[in-house]
Amino acid sequence: MSDANQGFVSKTILPPLPAPANEKGVAHWIRKNLLATPKDVVLTVIAITFLAWAIPHIVNWLFIEAAWSGTDRTFCATAVQGGIQPDGWSGACWAFVRAKFSIFMFGLYPPEQRWRPILVAILTVLIVGPLLIPSFPRKGLNALLAFIVLPIVSFFLLLGGFGLEVVETTRWGGLMVTLILSFVAIGVSIPFGIILALGRRSKMPVIRMLCVLFIEVIRGIPLITVLFMASVMLPLFLPQGWTMDKLLRAMVGVSLFTSAYMAEVIRGGLQAVPKGQFEGADSLGLGYWQKMRLIVLPQAIKLVIPGIVNTFIGMFKDTSLVSIINMFDLLGIVRQNFADGNWASAVTPITGLVFAGFIFWLFCFAMSRYSGFMERHLDTGHKR
Repeated sequence: MSDANQGFVSKTILPPLPAPANEKGVAHWIRKNLLATPKDVVLTVIAITFLAWAIPHIVNWLFIEAAWSGTDRTFCATAVQGGIQPDGWSGACWAFVRAKFSIFMFGLYPPEQRWRPILVAILTVLIVGPLLIPSFPRKGLNALLAFIVLPIVSFFLLLGGFGLEVVETTRWGGLMVTLILSFVAIGVSIPFGIILALGRRSKMPVIRMLCVLFIEVIRGIPLITVLFMASVMLPLFLPQGWTMDKLLRAMVGVSLFTSAYMAEVIRGGLQAVPKGQFEGADSLGLGYWQKMRLIVLPQAIKLVIPGIVNTFIGMFKDTSLVSIINMFDLLGIVRQNFADGNWASAVTPITGLVFAGFIFWLFCFAMSRYSGFMERHLDTGHKR
């Protein structure tokens, strides 16, 4: 470079300039996302108009005119119906939910023994919680406690034995049954789904055929059918004099159904792993199981986290179908209590369904948020 041109070359790095005032802030976000085109303007106006009309009515029904306390239906019914509301039905009958809350949580579990499922819930949070935190140490010990020790301890705490009163599973119900079915299905479907996915990609014709047959048969029939088969037909295959608890049959049915869908999700992840990863593992002299455990499966599972969580969310909501076989999960026991004459009113059913829907949404939203957290935590090689 000539001496004449050296004077035009800056010898210092200029500090970064702030973004233009019209390219940041709330006004910029509104202009970019809500008012960018005439179509966006029209849709925004329609949406705001609808929300301005709907939200006050919803808030008024849910909170302002709601009956928050009471001992029977008269606190939610009109004067004509024998209630205390003079000029129309009340808003949401939260008094009904408040009166039935313990039943919605535990079913017919004896009130004096409900400390046992509460203790199981606390142990689950204390043991499974650290397992879900990536930075928490001693994952091996944590997994041992979560998948071996916790199920055994929970079984005897909930069912009884060793000095505890036996509480038959026919008395279990509510959210407790929903969570038990969900946790068991999640714990079974992941390893079983991985085995089925690997079996479907196996080079052994018999293993591949059996895995394909299982997956396609289970995926081709509704969950209700699977539950009926688990409840009615499964005992027919047991030896004479043997029996199987109805809750255990439901666990088997939901777990097998979820495993079939999980297998296809995992198989999609296996197919997304580049071929070079398989060849690189082979070049290192790794065996089949070493290659899958150390190289392939960690990448495959990371790629399909959204699909895995989506399967879990669908399964969590589908547990409500166990009411078909006379088991009362959260939704089933809420609907069962609509028949209580002491709380029969026009607003009782919708209030109970809103409560059940909110509980389902709460757990599903938590799973969705955790899925997003894990995606961001593991997104090290596919950033855009």
